[in-house]
This record gives sequence, structure tokens and C-alpha cells, in this order.
Amino acid sequence: MTSSIQDAARPFTGGALTTLLSPHTRLLGLGEPTHGVEAFLELRNEFFHHLVAHEGYRSITVESDCLMALAADAYVADGTGTLGDVMNHGFSHGFGAAAGNRELLRWMRDYNERRPPHERLRFYGFDGPLETTGAASPRPALTALHDYLAAHLDLAWSRESLDELLGPDEHWTDPAVMMDPGRSVGRTPEAGELRLVADDLCALLTSHAPHLTSVTSPDDFWRADLHARTATGLLRYHSGMADTAPTRFSGLMGLRDAMMADNLDAIVRREARRGSTLAFAHNRHLQRDRSQVQFADKPLRWWSAGAIIGTRLGDQYAFAATTFGTRGSDVPHPDTLEGLLSALPDARTVIDPARLAAALDRQPPPRVPVDHTYFPLDPATTDQIDAILFVKDI
Repeated sequence: MTSSIQDAARPFTGGALTTLLSPHTRLLGLGEPTHGVEAFLELRNEFFHHLVAHEGYRSITVESDCLMALAADAYVADGTGTLGDVMNHGFSHGFGAAAGNRELLRWMRDYNERRPPHERLRFYGFDGPLETTGAASPRPALTALHDYLAAHLDLAWSRESLDELLGPDEHWTDPAVMMDPGRSVGRTPEAGELRLVADDLCALLTSHAPHLTSVTSPDDFWRADLHARTATGLLRYHSGMADTAPTRFSGLMGLRDAMMADNLDAIVRREARRGSTLAFAHNRHLQRDRSQVQFADKPLRWWSAGAIIGTRLGDQYAFAATTFGTRGSDVPHPDTLEGLLSALPDARTVIDPARLAAALDRQPPPRVPVDHTYFPLDPATTDQIDAILFVKDI
């Protein structure tokens, strides 16, 4: 290990990481290289505590269903419900089982109990109601939007007419659709009409915003806008699931991350007067460069939520990627980026990517992990990362 590489590293602290970021940062993406590892959740929680105490952050958003997260936010903001119920019903992707997520909500609730409403921390999900096996029915989001508007405006559509167009929910949620686009209802005539209805409802929400925010509340309007984004996004995603083109899976990945980016955009705008926001998700969803994975022996390429929101926010978006050295028998080759960083003395390290690049006399070869669920950093794209967090051993 040369002294120049050591000079690019600092033991992990919140301050060591934030010194590498733009002072204009409004949205900070903190990525993890794989899901299901408590060490990354613990690191996230520790870092969020620092951001709240020293950097004025007042919100966090995670890679979880944006609608389910409303229950988690109600718990941390107002104490609505119980922690047990929220862990069961406030997260998607099985993330409610993680001890680190339980501890995050518990700490946020405890913090908020001692503060007035305008200073309380808020919790958001920024993923759509999507899973690897398929997508949710658009019914909950679309009917919630309809009901909000119908309470204050004369609409051309009734709940009954929407229900008729939607049909049974099991047609939308059939897991076989993921591998068989012919089973999808996403491009039926009824689905096409639903997309037009959803678009018209969204237009009404926008055009009547001054009236609606005055007769309800800005928070009620924000939730209606969330339901609008979710309804249109789900209908678009289901249409993509009916696609038979070879680019189908790449298209679906792109649609999902576009939904994520729109949700991140809305969160940043909502939180603008209160403080910056920490976003926590897989590196592939937050990175600035084009994402790629292998799925069913096919290479998928799409632009991530981080890449999309980065075009909107500029230097107000920052991305810190996390990676690791050893996990059990998965030990990086010494010549790889993770292998080089494994020679650093500290268990958790903050790396300045620019200084690291200057210290290397060649580009390290990519790591080939034993575990297919782990995605190592691409040494060719570290110039698009603001900070690297390295965990030596998980």
C-alpha cells in the first residue's frame, strides 16, 4: 500500500464523508452494493444521525414502496400505530424484517417526540409498488386520486366506472406475467382507457391546485400528487410488461427508475424549506453512470434514478457509493479496487475518488464476486462518485 493511496482515505465519520460533497447538496444518495447486510444499514443509521445533528437534514427516503412508507412516516412523525405493525406493513421487498430499519424508525420516533411538527424528521419510500415478481394493481393509487378530486370537483368518471375498467386485481398482479408478456393486461383496451383517465385526473389535480390546497391542505395535496404519480407510473409499467420486444426487461428497469426519480424530485421539492434529504438504496439505483446487470443471461442497461435526478439537480445531487472487501469465502483479488482498499488499516473508510485515481498508476481490473447478488464498483466510473465508503469485512 503506497502512502498516496493512504492519503486518499480517512477513517469513517460523518464529517469525513460530508467534506467531500458539494455544499449545495440537497439530495445525497447513499448506495449499498447488496441488500440484506445489516452492516450497511448500521452505517446508514450512524451517518443519518450525523446529518441530522450537524448538517440540517430532516428527512430520509429508502428503496421501498412509496405508498407503504406513508404508514412508516405517520409513525415516526406522529406516533400513529405501533412499531411492530409499521415494520410489517410500512416496507416492501421484505425490508421490514431488517433490524437496522427497525432501529431507524425507533430512533426517528424518539427524536420527534421532543420537537414541534415543523422540526420533526420525515420518512419516505421512493420506489414504486413493484417487486421482482411483478407490479401492484393500479387500483389503490388511482381510486385514492379519484376520491380526493371527487370530494371537491365534478368528475366525468365514477368509482364504479373505474372498477369496471380495472377488473379483478389478480389480473394485474399475476406473477406469471413477468416471464410471459402474453398474460399481461397492461395493453388491453381497458388499460389504454385507464391511462387516459389517469392522465386527465392528473391534469385536473394540477390545474386546480390553488383551490385544492386551500380547501384541503398542502399535505393532503402532496399525498394526492403521490397517488397520481404512482397510478400513472404503474399503468405505464404494466404496459411495459406486455411488451414482447427483446428490450423488454431493460425497458422495465428504466421505467422503475424513472418512477424513483420522479418520487425523489417530489420529496426534494417538499423538503426544500426544511433541509436536505438522504436517499438510501442499491448503488445501481443511485449511481450517475448507466446501470447494467445480467438477467436470465441477458445484459440489461438503463439509466438509474440517480442519473436522472442528477440531470435535474446538478451539483445539488451527490452520490456516495458503498463497497466491501471480504464476506466469508468471497475475498477480492489483491489487484482489484476492493483488494487494494482491503490493505487499508481501518474497518470502515471514506475514500476520496479523485485522490484515489491520482494515486493509482493503472486502472484496477473489475472484481468478479462469488455472490451474484453483490455488484462491485466499476473502476472505470469512480470519477462519477463523490465519495466511496469501504467496509473491510462484512
